[in-house]
Amino acid sequence: MAKVIEESLDFATKQSLLMAESLKDQPDRLPQTIDEEGNLVTCNSAWWVSGFFPGVLWYLCENNPTDSLKYWATNYTKRVEDQQFTTDNHDVGFMIFCSFGNAYRLTGNQKYKEVIHNAAKSLITRFNPTIGCIRSWDYASWSAQWQYPVIIDNMMNLELLEWSAKAFNDTTFSHVARTHANTTMKNHFRNDFSSFHVVSYDTITGTVEKKNTAQGYSDDSAWARGQGWGLYGYTMMFRETGNKTYLERAKHIADFIINHPNLPEDKIPYWDFNAPDIPDALRDASAGAIMCSALIELSAYVPELKSKEYLVVAETQLRSLSAAPYITDSGNNVNFILKHSVGHMPNGSEIDVPLSYADYYYVEALIRMKNLLETNEQK
Repeated sequence: MAKVIEESLDFATKQSLLMAESLKDQPDRLPQTIDEEGNLVTCNSAWWVSGFFPGVLWYLCENNPTDSLKYWATNYTKRVEDQQFTTDNHDVGFMIFCSFGNAYRLTGNQKYKEVIHNAAKSLITRFNPTIGCIRSWDYASWSAQWQYPVIIDNMMNLELLEWSAKAFNDTTFSHVARTHANTTMKNHFRNDFSSFHVVSYDTITGTVEKKNTAQGYSDDSAWARGQGWGLYGYTMMFRETGNKTYLERAKHIADFIINHPNLPEDKIPYWDFNAPDIPDALRDASAGAIMCSALIELSAYVPELKSKEYLVVAETQLRSLSAAPYITDSGNNVNFILKHSVGHMPNGSEIDVPLSYADYYYVEALIRMKNLLETNEQK
């Protein structure tokens, strides 16, 4: 495993430096995916994935702190700085904490800390105390079916708030995060601990009005990346709060995933656990990477037998993602690291392509597994 990690991080570094160089003359662009012709698709700072590539560079710099990695990590982090004041969507956590959060963690630069503070203040403007959740999407023609939509993805943005509560000694942030997590735990999950994608609330009464799975196969299906967001989110909430209710929820979600009869042998899930064309359905490397990173962390919070069970799956996922068909060839795939992710199948967008967040959680999982192995060696 150590050899797989070392080789994979070296490869990820080469690809990411090539990616960084490729956009050096476009100072307001960040990598997103590829188009149908295989060309690089970029985004500006306002798109929800903007913080992932800077985060990849910081993780790689943590692993191998070279001048070039630090230069490009700093450069690309600067490109998303304006999102600290974003109040029109819930993704400010993804945008700022994956980039500036890692930047501050590794450098201690107080300017980065100020940006994180502003982002946390921006995010909580979207909290409705009657409902008990941060609103995900604002009103648009495509979202008109929901009064107050809250998506499972939103669990990922709570880390920004929990961290900020401690860093700035402000319990307002943690109150919002915990209330959101508790409301989501109450309303997003089915009896088998699979999750809906979208739960919408009545804006007057605060009660649930709809439960849907917009990016999955059907409202009743288990959209793979959504299950990953839930697993990661509640694992993180236990780490930040010590509340064992969150730990129990994370364990239940993990058990749903790893024991599901439709989880393939290589442990990289189909884009939806209930896709009708399984076993010919497309896989989602991004969901696999998110689950892998979460399982590695969760393994540290459970008894030894359960820990080993989670780590066996996570190791299989890492080995799978680090080999064909998921890993790309050097210098190909317009310099993304992984292939075969699925963005929004029902919408026909980003189907079987590389995605910047797949790369982010894959590199994070590699770093987490490396740290775990080194810790075990020292015991």
